[in-house]
Amino acid sequence: MKQLRINGKTHKVDADESTPLLWVIREQLGMTGTKYGCGIAVCGACTIHIDGNPVRSCVMPLSAVAEGAEITTIEGLSETGDHPVQQAWAELDVPQCGYCQPGMMMAAAALLEGNPDATDADIDQQITNVCRCGTFQRVRQGIHLAKTKA
Repeated sequence: MKQLRINGKTHKVDADESTPLLWVIREQLGMTGTKYGCGIAVCGACTIHIDGNPVRSCVMPLSAVAEGAEITTIEGLSETGDHPVQQAWAELDVPQCGYCQPGMMMAAAALLEGNPDATDADIDQQITNVCRCGTFQRVRQGIHLAKTKA
């Protein structure tokens, strides 16, 4: 039995230590906002934060989560949907199909937390999530708009 602190609440989970954190979050805890995309940490649909850092949860084994680490999923980014990234995404209609967007928003929120004045070059370098719909220009616009809302 392992205790995980997710979105400000402690959860006890009983899973094999090699189980990817993504499956613990989705299947055991029912937080389905974090998506499965590629399973090899390339697409970023599974991006969450651990202690404020973006992490691809599809390849993070449960055993690698430190005791007391604070995990944030898209559900915990903001209880009311008023995080600047969420507001910008809604205002600009960033998503097309929307499947990858929870991970994209988590990556963007981490970027802006560490670099509130992110430039296009910073965005290109640090936002490596993949969007099959090709909404990258709207993602960039959303990140810039979120900077003004913070």
